[in-house]
Order: sequence, then structure tokens, then C-alpha cells
Amino acid sequence: MKLGLLTKAAVTPANITDDQGLKHICPKETVVFADKGYCNKKAFLILKQNGCTSRAILKNNMRGKDFERDRLISKQRTPYERVLSKQSKKGRCIGIAKNQFQGFMQAFVHNFKRLISIHDTVLQEF
Repeated sequence: MKLGLLTKAAVTPANITDDQGLKHICPKETVVFADKGYCNKKAFLILKQNGCTSRAILKNNMRGKDFERDRLISKQRTPYERVLSKQSKKGRCIGIAKNQFQGFMQAFVHNFKRLISIHDTVLQEF
């Protein structure tokens, strides 16, 4: 998370919700920072099965909503949201296989660019 590298990527059809797609990219035994799309029972269950701790921002009408906690979570995830905001949300092709390939290539190119900038930063420190 500190380096801004993508470790998993998945492309799902538009009729699949965020919490249903979580099972494809959920890490093992870590803390997951997420937006309001992941604050439902199904997402919490998937995270629990993988040994993860959820740091999802709760919706305003949910019980246990703590605005201070959510503000701190938002502050922590803001620098990393830019990684996904730069990605194209549109598939150029018809068909899930071609769009998955496009998504994986975008993740690969993003990581390659990040590695170059990380390498430059390390060289400047010496």
C-alpha cells in the first residue's frame, strides 16, 4: 500500500456489485480499507473468511456510524485512491476475456511506471 503497487486485479461484468467482486481480489490476513460499497454483510463475511479486518466507511444510515472513525479512515486511504482514479473505467472491447486482458495490462503498466519512479526516488536518496 505504501508503494502504490497493484497486487491483484479483476474485471467483472457491470451487473456484478463491488461486494461480489471482492472475492476475486480479497487479500489474506490484512487490513482492508474500503469505501461504502463494501459495508454490507456479504463483504464483511468474505473479509472474515480471509482473515481480514475491515476498515470500510459505513453508510450514514447504519447503526454504529462513527464520523470521527470514518474521517480517519478516509484520511488514510486518500493517497491511495489516486491509483485507481487514473485507471480507465471503460472497456474498449466486447467480451469479458478481452476486457480482463485490458485490465491486467493497465495494472501491469501502472506497476511498471511506479517501479521506475520508486527506483528514481531510491537513487536520489543516495
